[in-house]
Amino acid sequence: MTSNLCLVCHHNASKTLYPGILKCTECGYVYADMTLTDEELFALYNEAFFTGAEFDDYAGDEVFFRKNFRLRIRELKKFIDPARHKDLLEIGSAYGFFLDEVRSEFDSVQGIDITEAGVRHAREQFHLDVVEGDFLSHDYGAQKFDVVCLWDTIEHVRSPHLYVEKIAHHTEPGALLAITTADIDSVNGRVRGRRWRMIHPPTHLHYFSRETLTRLLESYGFEVVYNHYCGFYRSIGQMAYNVLVLRQQKPRLFRVIQKAGIEKLGLYLNLYDIMFVIARRL
Repeated sequence: MTSNLCLVCHHNASKTLYPGILKCTECGYVYADMTLTDEELFALYNEAFFTGAEFDDYAGDEVFFRKNFRLRIRELKKFIDPARHKDLLEIGSAYGFFLDEVRSEFDSVQGIDITEAGVRHAREQFHLDVVEGDFLSHDYGAQKFDVVCLWDTIEHVRSPHLYVEKIAHHTEPGALLAITTADIDSVNGRVRGRRWRMIHPPTHLHYFSRETLTRLLESYGFEVVYNHYCGFYRSIGQMAYNVLVLRQQKPRLFRVIQKAGIEKLGLYLNLYDIMFVIARRL
């Protein structure tokens, strides 16, 4: 049993769940057994992350990301009061597809990301207000946001509790926080175990459940008002790349799919293991 201070419940003991993956013995929060410096973590998210390391062609799948974001916006709007929720921040804004989709719904939209290529794309292609930098060290001064979004981001950062703490500092009561991330206690997560597609440190460092994410948010003054599983549109090319190249190391089979010309076809999948959480600042 390893002694590690849990960032959710502050218990100081954990056990090995899978090789390289620990689980808090008190609250069940799961995390990668590794320590990365900021420099090591940020280095993972260079341009290659979006063009071979994690995605085959992130920008080339723009149409599918936009479809996904329209689904998220549709649910988020159920909790939006246009008179109250006017200024939005996206943490981990990547290439700016979400901000471009949602900009007409708010007085202002801003983004922040550590990836230079993504920030450049968002600025040059969509003329968005996006900064390159680390959210924890970026100085927002006294600025407050009404909606903050982290789409498939919280599992990547080194200290998610510090992110939630800072978000609380830059929001007022009634503000909304929207998060998508994997649920390790989902049926698929439990059945697949260590072979679950979402377990791949060092890019995924944190594995929340509904209970542990709710507990983390509540500890910083947020009340969860929505928590449902959500599906995603994906291109056949990206799905094949994940399976054949990243997991099975069979690039020749992937090239067969590319030559067949079907990689840009897509479909919608919901494996009921990705949770979409909306929380309101108390």
